[in-house]
Amino acid sequence: MIAKKQIALLQLSENLALGRGNHLLKLRMPEGALLPAMYAGQFVEVQAPNGEVLLRRPISVCNVDEARGELWLLVARVGRGTEAITEAKVGDQLSLIFPLGNYFRIEGAKRPLLVGGGVGTAPMLYLAKTFADRGIHSEILLGGRTADQLVLLDEFRRYGTLHLTTDDGTMGVHGRVTDHPLWQEAQYDRIYTCGPKPMMVAVAHLAKERGIDCEVSLENTMACGLGACLCCVEDVHERGNVCVCTEGPVFNSKELKW
Repeated sequence: MIAKKQIALLQLSENLALGRGNHLLKLRMPEGALLPAMYAGQFVEVQAPNGEVLLRRPISVCNVDEARGELWLLVARVGRGTEAITEAKVGDQLSLIFPLGNYFRIEGAKRPLLVGGGVGTAPMLYLAKTFADRGIHSEILLGGRTADQLVLLDEFRRYGTLHLTTDDGTMGVHGRVTDHPLWQEAQYDRIYTCGPKPMMVAVAHLAKERGIDCEVSLENTMACGLGACLCCVEDVHERGNVCVCTEGPVFNSKELKW
């Protein structure tokens, strides 16, 4: 059951610079308040501090540390908004609207393959943890342009078997995620992916060729997160244009007109 949306000020407990403009933010609810139930694939809308930009920024739920009561967000500095967010200091408060969107369907999956690229690796971590908590082992395939774009690798290794690719060959297999020999096995019963659209399209096509169900988490621009601004509309089969922030961000790849 999806928790009711709320707006809350969360306190920044850690801000870890991971290189190449990537930051891992760890946030805690106010004293006496508990994090709402959140699921892999959902996202939050973060207000940039100091009124730096008007619109909130959509950020995927990277992980939830129940023991510490922390929400993890992997944020890439790609503009003024995300730059202001990543410059927040420990002890600062960030305004979040959360939890938002739907989530990955895990029921029935016994041998999942998780494929992430860029900051699209973020929801894959929480998904891998979700499977591990249920005693299900995941194969995890992450790709980046260079080795320093691959982050949180030790965390991923806690929850499954990790495989890597880089465009320049500096770590893992030289090439894209779709070039990894892992695809020759193709003994998976479900594939999950998030990252740059060309990568997700290629992964979805490989899944279709192999007759494997595939779920994708879209990264369309989501300015409001509530279906009001219509910035994130995606054309899907049978339903026409839908708002990714409310009808997604997770879709079965068969629904998408790719």
